[in-house]
Amino acid sequence: MPELPNKEFRAMVPLLREKGFYEHEEPCAISWPEYNESQTEAAAETLEFIQTIVDEADYLNTVGKVGKPLTDPKTLAKAVLACEALGFTERNAQGWLKIIGPFLGIREHLDDRTVGDAYDKPEVLHILKQVFEKTRDSDGILSGDGTGLETSRKQNYESNKKTGEYMTSIVDSREIVQAFDTSGEQECKAMHKLIEKVYGGSLRLDAGFNDRELVRKIAERGMIPYVFPKSNNNLNGSLAWKSMYLELFYDVIHWLTEYHQRSHAESFHSSFKAVYGMITKRRVTSKLSQVTARIILHNRSRLSYFKKLAKAS
Repeated sequence: MPELPNKEFRAMVPLLREKGFYEHEEPCAISWPEYNESQTEAAAETLEFIQTIVDEADYLNTVGKVGKPLTDPKTLAKAVLACEALGFTERNAQGWLKIIGPFLGIREHLDDRTVGDAYDKPEVLHILKQVFEKTRDSDGILSGDGTGLETSRKQNYESNKKTGEYMTSIVDSREIVQAFDTSGEQECKAMHKLIEKVYGGSLRLDAGFNDRELVRKIAERGMIPYVFPKSNNNLNGSLAWKSMYLELFYDVIHWLTEYHQRSHAESFHSSFKAVYGMITKRRVTSKLSQVTARIILHNRSRLSYFKKLAKAS
């Protein structure tokens, strides 16, 4: 068996980070009248989506529980999604839900405390998880990344990692989220679990996920791995590891063209935080409900965009 070109491979890796791989593109000009009209249409579509998809969901059976009767979990789930879609605080929601409630199918008065408590209800989270499953249609071209979840203006990326305010996710090339983890677990460890929840043809990850066992698991799930190398990597290892980096070594441009579609994961995290802002919930269940609701809304928006794009063409 011929000797692997480990020395040459390690010498090549630093060159892969040099600038100039892509040509500069000018950003498109925005037509503000068209943009504002599309935003209004999107809000109406979102409210209709919330009403329809939540009504289709099941919820946990709470019969027999002691205490005050629970407000219909579907009503609470609609309230949570509406708050995240329109940026309502609990206090604002108390008034606005009186106006838009009938359109959403909410037929009872919800005060600010009820709306706030809805985020922490396992029945509501159960419904949101069902809705998420219905919005994660995939094109199979997957990318993964991790990002800090800002809960105050004083936080930064590194402090988020230390305090557990961190999300690891997998998206497709349309930036539709396929799986996510908000436990605060180290991103590479979280990715080991996330890949078990997705299906696709390929998966792209940066050097933070440079892990031989992870590459092997990705390949075993039928996906082609594109994991950015480190300068101390050897080509020796499993067939998946060896094949991945030999392909890079012998056809750099093709490999990097595939790998750099990973920018969709970074783009998702950037837009997710820009659109929805800081995470305002503190309890574990509440925080997961808030993130899940926001991802549902993000996925709905992306699916709607590509559906319209297909019709236009």
